[in-house]
Amino acid sequence: MSKVKNPKLAKQGRLSYEWARSHMEILDNTLNRLKKSKPLKGITLGFCLHITKETSVLLMGAKELGATVAACGGNPLTTQDDIAAFLASQGIHIYAWTGQTNKEYDWCIEQVLNHKPDILTDDGADMNVKVHFDKKYQKLKILGATEETTAGVTRIKAVEKQGKLKYPIIVVNDAYTKHMFDNRYGTGQSTIDGYLRAMNLLIASKRVVVVGYGWVGKGVASRSQGMGAKVIVTEIDPIKALEAHMDGFEVMPMAQAAKLGDIFITCTGMTSVIRKEHILKMKSGAILGNVGHFDVEIDSDFLLKQSKSVKQVRANLDECTLKNGKKIYLIGQGRLANLVAAEGHPPEVMAQSFSNQILSILYILKNHKKMETKVIKVPDEIDKQIAVDALKAMDVKIDRLNAEQIKYMNSW
Repeated sequence: MSKVKNPKLAKQGRLSYEWARSHMEILDNTLNRLKKSKPLKGITLGFCLHITKETSVLLMGAKELGATVAACGGNPLTTQDDIAAFLASQGIHIYAWTGQTNKEYDWCIEQVLNHKPDILTDDGADMNVKVHFDKKYQKLKILGATEETTAGVTRIKAVEKQGKLKYPIIVVNDAYTKHMFDNRYGTGQSTIDGYLRAMNLLIASKRVVVVGYGWVGKGVASRSQGMGAKVIVTEIDPIKALEAHMDGFEVMPMAQAAKLGDIFITCTGMTSVIRKEHILKMKSGAILGNVGHFDVEIDSDFLLKQSKSVKQVRANLDECTLKNGKKIYLIGQGRLANLVAAEGHPPEVMAQSFSNQILSILYILKNHKKMETKVIKVPDEIDKQIAVDALKAMDVKIDRLNAEQIKYMNSW
């Protein structure tokens, strides 16, 4: 049982899946190592993730390990319809298509939960929040869950702080082999990709304002600088602001950066970081986009609903003419620019993130009876094993401590 936009796209989706899998050696090796034993046989997994070619490798892999798989998109605009069609053709229960309304998006999550999953994998915590607070799903027996992204971790920790967490949740986002690589290198590259597809303008010489200097912001700032941009960083955290300054970037408040920037990229996971008062200060022609999980960072309501006129001038690029005559451009309606305007992270990066996911799912299955009901980090042995697998896949060799060094290290 599935619902997708166009089942006839399955053939193209298969080609994209095969391309991704051929570049996800870390995950592929893990799946091949485990699939003979079918460790997920008899288990139903519920996924709420961006339905991309990389995600299809994870979902197909879970099926190969014996699981019944039900999945929906983690965002109304980021599903790749050919991938959804391919997954449906392979017996995966998929409820996803691009261009969903909020009501349709919510319906798709409910369809996955109606399969009564044992373990959830979420990206942004929408599915986990529904299980916790929607009365229809209070009786579901969830063994545990994993969370993929920073914004979702923030929400789940808020649930835990309120004392309302119902089952253990492993925060895959906080694994070193996830946030240091996926958030930094993956988002850094895919953001540039999305912006270039949407605007097709020169980045070199332009002032790019990066809002937030967490792992995502670091990657975006680094890649923007690599393209020749003059990078400005805005921050609220003094330590991150100091780091950005020491990394060679200009650091200033948004009220000041708004007057200078040509291109704005929000990376915070926080609401209302570019507001009406900032937009009114911007130069005509400024381009705004967001790569935080939710479309709350930029005041897109002001741009799309209160502008004198709004017209789509390119795919995923709206020209908003303000009442003062300035033209401000918005990428992807303020949603994830790297997924709405492009294809998300490269497969080599997602191989690490999804290896974390599949091994964390297996960890929950094996250990859920003794796990505490709280937010839990990825076990160190999983994180380290993925780093070892990644180095092997990239044909990188490292040194090991010899007996003398081990003795020295253990001596006071």
